[in-house]
Amino acid sequence: MDREKLMDTLIPQAWEAAKNAYVPYSGFRVGAALLTKSGVVYPGCNIENSAYGPSNCAERTAVFSAVARGEREFAAIAVVGKFADGTPAGGDGFAYPCGVCRQVLAEFCSPEDFLVLLENAQGERKALTLGELLPYGFVLRD
Repeated sequence: MDREKLMDTLIPQAWEAAKNAYVPYSGFRVGAALLTKSGVVYPGCNIENSAYGPSNCAERTAVFSAVARGEREFAAIAVVGKFADGTPAGGDGFAYPCGVCRQVLAEFCSPEDFLVLLENAQGERKALTLGELLPYGFVLRD
């Protein structure tokens, strides 16, 4: 599947997942849609906690859900985010995966082949490889 078709498929699912975010502290909703190599999509949303440390990002929620179902091979993830009032993320408006999420993805995904698909609140899109986001990540080597 080409990048454009992947975006058209996964990004709406990520926005749908963002609706389930539990964000009483930041108000910043993030959604993710993780595509397995077997073709199954696992949604994820961010879940905040008043102690902050127990909070979980949308990307990790999706990965952990997939792994709990026995999945270990992934093709792409779409990540979207905005504040509850519609305000976009800072900077260029994209909700990039945090460093922890990048490293979790690197545990299961090929840095060269795994795609991270992004859309900001203005509808602009971008596709990056995991390797572009995490050029020197720790990876399992055979």
